[in-house]
Amino acid sequence: MKKIKKKIKIAIDSPAAAGAGTLAKQIAKYFNLLYLDTGKVYRFLALLKLNQKEKFTFNLIRKEISKIKIKDLNDKKLLSDKVGIIASEIAKNKKIRKLVHNFQINCAYSFPKKYNGSCLDGRDITYKIMPNADFKFFITASTKVRAIRRFKELRNLGKKVTYKDVLKSIKKRDNSDYNRRISPLKKTKDSILINTTNLTKRSCFLKIKKIIEEKININGNI
Repeated sequence: MKKIKKKIKIAIDSPAAAGAGTLAKQIAKYFNLLYLDTGKVYRFLALLKLNQKEKFTFNLIRKEISKIKIKDLNDKKLLSDKVGIIASEIAKNKKIRKLVHNFQINCAYSFPKKYNGSCLDGRDITYKIMPNADFKFFITASTKVRAIRRFKELRNLGKKVTYKDVLKSIKKRDNSDYNRRISPLKKTKDSILINTTNLTKRSCFLKIKKIIEEKININGNI
């Protein structure tokens, strides 16, 4: 774990299956940062809706969001396709989105003192949630490579899927993410582009780690 003097904030945006989640976790662990996969919050609410059904009200949502702990977002049930579909619908609700954004902003800026900062990844983190982050990254990869990664991930989870269906799903997700009216996925001018198509997980991690450490060293914060 890297020792640093100054608290840092890292914002990461990416399309689906680009490897951003894995990288963000590694970076957060190395620099001792609070990590939040922002999309998991919507999945958490989607699972809540599945379990509560007719009791899924705005007051319940507000109450549950106020009690969410990071460990609650590690539930494997959140990864199901059914939960993902419901999460996408929930994310379109402006009132719910505002609650979730407030939760994300709280994680980004009001993290516990034991952490050296925060690291959030999602679709609108670099310009909506953490516009003044110390480091901004846009992580991507070719559509085919992302589909292969997601296919292998789902198969390892025991899911019966075909590569063709996964590729179709990735393309549909990209179209939705880049073209949605509310907080679309986009690369900001001040975000560093990291294309993981031909890079291993280790080389991606080392590349981002080097960028962060070089800036910290220049500013004399170590």
